[in-house]
Amino acid sequence: MTTEPVVRTRTDRRRERTRNALLGAARQFLSEGRSAVSIQEITDAADVGFGSFYNHFDSKDQLFDEAVRSALQVYSELRDGIVAHYDDPAEVFAVSFRMTGRLQRRIPQMVRVVLNSGMGVLLRDEGLAPRARRDIGAAQEAGRFEPMDPDLAVMAAGGALLGLLQLLDADPDADADALSDDMTYRTLRMFGMTKRTAQRLSTGPLPDLPQL
Repeated sequence: MTTEPVVRTRTDRRRERTRNALLGAARQFLSEGRSAVSIQEITDAADVGFGSFYNHFDSKDQLFDEAVRSALQVYSELRDGIVAHYDDPAEVFAVSFRMTGRLQRRIPQMVRVVLNSGMGVLLRDEGLAPRARRDIGAAQEAGRFEPMDPDLAVMAAGGALLGLLQLLDADPDADADALSDDMTYRTLRMFGMTKRTAQRLSTGPLPDLPQL
């Protein structure tokens, strides 16, 4: 049985453009740490009518939550494509960590949206946390990482990653590659890996970053 293609009308396309414009404006404000803006300021920045806002979102909080979700989705899709060809869960974790630091230089606005969401981003059901939880759990089951409470493990790894991203965001001249690899090494050591193995996983060749 074949599925009929979805036909998008001109109205559908207009609504999608308006929604994306509102999300883009919200991400810009969040990346600047400006969450105390009014809906009027958001619609002005998006260049859409004030009344259009409520055709897409019930409140500013809902819009901002969706803006964070969309930023995490961009990260997730990039990350999943990067690690798709790795089988060792410890290597998946290491490559993901190393590449996330490097992505800060490619998508700084998206990273600032995540950073300005604070540690609470590690409690969300999308993005960083569920992938870290899955990778760490798989590495523990495979005997690659020492056992650790999963919630503590996610917060420990996530805190290290957010700290790395904050450092890179604060210093545009910092060597993102070197700092990302060093933080990956130290995080792997925290999970019980030997110096030799942690060094190998944090310095090996990486796939090319995807085109954005």
